[in-house]
Amino acid sequence: MLLASPKGSVPVLVLSNNETDQIVVLEESLEIMVWALTLDDPDNLLHHATPHTLPLMMAFIAEFEDCFIPLFNAYSCAKRYHNDNLPQCRQACEDYLNSLEERLNKHNYLFSENESLVDIALLPFIRKFAKVEKQRFRQNPYPNLRQWLDSYLQSTFFSKVMRHHELWLDDRKDCYFE
Repeated sequence: MLLASPKGSVPVLVLSNNETDQIVVLEESLEIMVWALTLDDPDNLLHHATPHTLPLMMAFIAEFEDCFIPLFNAYSCAKRYHNDNLPQCRQACEDYLNSLEERLNKHNYLFSENESLVDIALLPFIRKFAKVEKQRFRQNPYPNLRQWLDSYLQSTFFSKVMRHHELWLDDRKDCYFE
């Protein structure tokens, strides 16, 4: 992995282009998601009928990454290390979550009436936020966001994907994903 990507963290996807003999390395989850969905998008997460939508989705996700994720990291650290600024860190995150709640007041999903790349990209971070202070998340005034999250967490697909697997050791058994 380190030969392909010196960043030293997952995900890393190494692709070989047989036509040009070039190697392409994708190092970000979002890059890998878009690559996979351009090959096969049975649920139309990229909203192919409206080509101008993908750049808008990418901008939305980039803003989320730039704004929410640093706030979330501060919040989770404040909780983990019992810092005095936990309420302020939580409130900063909740201000952002309220904007997602407003979107869900207008649409069934975060970006539109149909599920999209945005929902799948933001899901892990909203899930992590909900786990920091579970009871508080359940009591906060964003019922649509909780319902949105719960619909994913309770889905058959999610439980299938999140199955625990044995560590990959030298004496491992092969595991095939379908």
